[in-house]
Amino acid sequence: QEQLVQSGGGMVQAGGSLRLSCAASGFSFDEYVVAWFRQAPGKEREGLSCISGRDDSTYYKDSVKGRFTLSRDGATNTVYLQMDSLQPEDTAVYYCTIRLLVHNLYDYGPPLQRSLFRFWGQGTQVTVSS
Repeated sequence: QEQLVQSGGGMVQAGGSLRLSCAASGFSFDEYVVAWFRQAPGKEREGLSCISGRDDSTYYKDSVKGRFTLSRDGATNTVYLQMDSLQPEDTAVYYCTIRLLVHNLYDYGPPLQRSLFRFWGQGTQVTVSS
């Protein structure tokens, strides 16, 4: 059965770091775009970053650029989101998700359109205290 299995997350103080993992079970990320979204209480789910399973090219939302780093391990079919300099406003449930890759991250225009992604991980809580 195909699924996305998330791990990592937890609670950290402001300025700290966390690493989230998203593992593919039953398939390979090679022909997918893997993205991370987050949803804070009372807010819309927002896209943060994505990576191409074909060439490891990445895209970041401005608000996380320079603080978050996305990487992929092809051997273990796992994508990692390294989050540094975390702030209380980063508190949210974080989700990984995928879409089929056609050519590149910009297949359909802006890479982090939520409507492009239909298959989601279970979510993991990240809490940053001040």
